[in-house]
This record gives sequence, C-alpha cells and structure tokens, in this order.
Amino acid sequence: MEYQKIINAIYDEVKELKDEGSIADYIPELAKVNANKFGIALLDNEQNVYKIGDAQENFSIQSISKVISTAIIFSKIGNELWKRVGFEPSGNSFNSLVQLEYENGIPRNPFINAGALVIADLMLEHFENPKEYFLNFVRELSNNDSIQYNENVAQSEKENGYRNTALVNFIKSFDNIKNEPNDVLDFYFHQCSIEMNCIDLAKLFQVFANNGVISKEKTIFLTTSQCKRMNALMQMCGFYDQAGEFTFKVGLPGKSGVGGGVVAIFPNNYTVAVWSPKLNKKGNSYYGLETLERLTTITEASIF
Repeated sequence: MEYQKIINAIYDEVKELKDEGSIADYIPELAKVNANKFGIALLDNEQNVYKIGDAQENFSIQSISKVISTAIIFSKIGNELWKRVGFEPSGNSFNSLVQLEYENGIPRNPFINAGALVIADLMLEHFENPKEYFLNFVRELSNNDSIQYNENVAQSEKENGYRNTALVNFIKSFDNIKNEPNDVLDFYFHQCSIEMNCIDLAKLFQVFANNGVISKEKTIFLTTSQCKRMNALMQMCGFYDQAGEFTFKVGLPGKSGVGGGVVAIFPNNYTVAVWSPKLNKKGNSYYGLETLERLTTITEASIF
C-alpha cells in the first residue's frame, strides 16, 4: 500500500475544505494554538512512518490520554474495573452529569469525563506516584523520553474545571471516588495536558494494533482479550456522541481529544494520528474526521 502517496493526496484535498470548526477556547491555553495547524502521521506494522504537514509539532492530546490510563488500570485489575465504570456508549456530551444521577454514580464508560475521573482515582489507588508512572509509560510506548506534561495547560484546566470539579464530587457522593477529589483532579488535569506530536501518538497507540504487545520490547501489556475490549471501547465510545457516525464513516477504533488530535487503529496493519485544532459541534477535529474517512475509503480497508 502506497501510504505516503495516499496521505499526501488526502492532505491536499482536506486542506481545500472550508473548515467551519472552532478551537477549544474554554481552556484558555488551548485557545492560544494556531487554528490552521494540520498534520498526519501513519505508522505501519513494519515500523515505517509516513507523515505530512505539521506531524512533528507537539500538541495537547487531552482526552486521547484516557485510553492509556484505562488500559493501565485494566491491565492491573482486570475485569474488576467494570464494577467501577461501565462499557456502554453514553449518547450524551463528554462532560454530562445527567446519567450519573440515574446510574448511581457509575459512569457509562471510561472515556467520558466522569469515567476518566474514576480511572484517575484508580491510578491513585494503585500507584505511589501515578503522574510519574503515567508519563514514563507514555514515553516508553512512544519511544520518546522528551514527552512532558504541559504545566500551563494543566493549570489552565484546573482554574476553569468547574464542571469536572462538580463531577468528581458528585461521584464521590456515591462512594465511587475513594481519594480526595483535588488529588484526583490533579492527576486528571495533568494526564490531559500531556504533549506529543502525531508520530509519537501513532507509536503510542501501536500496542492496540498489535494485540496488546509492546513492539519494541516484545512484551505483553494487554492480553489478546483485553486488547480486543479496549479496541471495542474505542469503537463504541471514542468519539462521544459522534461515535456512531465515526463507525459508520470510518470503520476503525479510535479516540479524539479537544486539543484537535485524533488517533485510529487498523489492527495488524497501522495506526494513524491526525492533528487539526478546529473542532466540530461534537468536540471532534473536523479535518481529523474528514481525513480518516478518506483514508479508509481510498484504501478500501477497515475492520468491517
């Protein structure tokens, strides 16, 4: 497959679209990003990297990080995880409080904010220094020791995170948060602030395209069954209340973040990451989704 030729053509075509999205200005630090940035990186199963545009410029991966923290806890405690958080699509916006009241403080899935806060609580339970562990693990999977938290972004999210503060306290009222809410929020805001580029992100997610095996070390991070379930979660819940449309148009497991990043996995074939900061009304990168739809259409290959 001539991936470089394919992503070059897609890049040129998508750049001609009128992008009516808007940047995530409710986090002031993210509002400072150049809205016209656009990069694509694809990593195949032979470790070849194909890239174009701003694929080597760092950005805040935001909610994409939720997949990694969820996978860490899943690898640690197995199916006990599902007693604290569900695995169903939410059908509501990523920061909704509505379902928690009806479902007794058990978030619908780990990728909405409520679910990610429960995962953050579990990170605090199982690791002495969860922020250090998480960062080192991300560096290991991405093979890049220079990856860092962006403290300015983390602080910006803290100063404006009223809804997340409400969520974590509401969940604690149901006894589904065990640690101090401020400690849970601190990990969560740092997790979301982590910065990397499209190439790093494609490498980070290769473990999910490789049946749970970390390619560089040939070590098993997730069992085949666990990896299948993580990919299923991304398929059903990775794009919030646009997950159905993403499945319909793209047909790959994936995850988005309000920093404009999108990553998708074609098991045993490739991982692909796109960055374009302008978001559609559902909070997903407009160019990112357009890019991935074209990729699976042109290659005539998806998981379906």
